[in-house]
Amino acid sequence: MPEIKQRLIDLNLPPNRSAFLWGPRKVGKTYCLKQKFKDVPCLDLLQTDTFSEYASCPSLLRERFKKHQGLVIIDEIQKIPALLDEVHWLIENSAVHFILTGSSARKLKRGHANLLGGRAWRRVMTPLSFLEIGEFNLESVMASGLLAPHFLSPNPKEDLRAYVADYLKEEIANEARVQNLPAFSDFLRIAAITSSDLLNYVNVASEAGVKAKDVREYFQILEDTYLGFRVPPWTKSRERRMIQTEKFYLFDVGVANHLARRQVSQGTPEFGKSFEHYILMELKAWQAYKNQDLDIRFWRTSTGQEVDFILGEKDLAIEIKASSRVTHKDLKHLRALQADGPVRHSALVCIETQARSVGEIDILPWQDFLQALWSGEFGLS
Repeated sequence: MPEIKQRLIDLNLPPNRSAFLWGPRKVGKTYCLKQKFKDVPCLDLLQTDTFSEYASCPSLLRERFKKHQGLVIIDEIQKIPALLDEVHWLIENSAVHFILTGSSARKLKRGHANLLGGRAWRRVMTPLSFLEIGEFNLESVMASGLLAPHFLSPNPKEDLRAYVADYLKEEIANEARVQNLPAFSDFLRIAAITSSDLLNYVNVASEAGVKAKDVREYFQILEDTYLGFRVPPWTKSRERRMIQTEKFYLFDVGVANHLARRQVSQGTPEFGKSFEHYILMELKAWQAYKNQDLDIRFWRTSTGQEVDFILGEKDLAIEIKASSRVTHKDLKHLRALQADGPVRHSALVCIETQARSVGEIDILPWQDFLQALWSGEFGLS
């Protein structure tokens, strides 16, 4: 039976300190806040009556809370950007502080909304991570993904279908004012299929039947709504010519596989692609909760040598193989990276059952790697 433990997000703020809490819809922001702050006033802007009231008169926030002392939560703040001016005033002139959740920064950026000029810390919540759940089957996670309602669902396929149809294709398209919904739907499928590939706007545009400039905008929509992210290339090399093109990943492996219509089973190329995606999700969760400044890149030369991820300034190099038996041939790209300058830790993450080392490369079962990552053994903090 799937089980969720305590979430890792740190919601403890010093007195009178405010914070933005960002993350995709259904990641668990509202649930965690309500569990931790049971008696705190919460304005849920997804509720139509609350939205209508404050959208028509943002000053109600100031009028109602200027004598309040303590925390106020505003859920989905991007729906009424004008409220941020009132939040700013209250932070400066009263004893109120805020946690402001958002699943999209797009409307705030486009409208040049007041982002409080450093008066609010930034927190990001990700899908479930290794330490937040009990034992699980990798194949099941590839299908359900790690949004809590989908991970716990007895029928994740139906929940994913509803999430894609009702949220990704409709609400996101409406918020971004996408005119051609069928083309945007095709783009989502192609973005899922090409997730983890080098980003090629022209090829994606050709497949989706739209212009390359529209595809660039669509990818930006996914980033602004926390539904995807770029991984930049490592460009520092003493001798080799490096690829300069980014990669793009969707935020959740289950959503990606559903959109791409992939049936994932161990031993298939699709499993290998999904396994890499899952490990990256863990790295992004670690980045969000432990070190938001951590750099995550990939290393690829113009001749095709590639290491999946480099963290920090070559503090940790990671190659991912969905293999139960790693050979010396699988280590050649990590060795090429090591020859291009010192690497503090090198790890090949796989599905072998016991850890071992070959020279300076640690071959780690994925569970051992994640335990080492979250326990701080790689010294990335």
